[in-house]
Amino acid sequence: MTIVVTILHVLICLFLIFVVLIQGGRGAELGAAFGGSSQTLFGSRGAATFLGKLTTAFAALFMVTSMVLTLTSMRGRGSILRPSAAGRMPARQMPFTPQPPGNVPPAGPAGK
Repeated sequence: MTIVVTILHVLICLFLIFVVLIQGGRGAELGAAFGGSSQTLFGSRGAATFLGKLTTAFAALFMVTSMVLTLTSMRGRGSILRPSAAGRMPARQMPFTPQPPGNVPPAGPAGK
């Protein structure tokens, strides 16, 4: 499920970038300086509201997928300050007891 949401999140992110970039700024076009309409593709005022609503919708979807990815990545993990029971060290470790010197094998090759 995380892979599907991640792919959806990336696609929404790319489409949101595209929608923001195709929007014209207010008064930024050359036609707007002379009183002409520069956004005639969707009508005189329809493009701004359509692209504005599209941007809002994809921004909301982007936030929802971000929250879903955050919640799924945190599931099953404990705090880094207090590790979960699965990652906890044993309460008591056995102390190291060295072998007596008589039981140590010779350091060199056998027979020399």
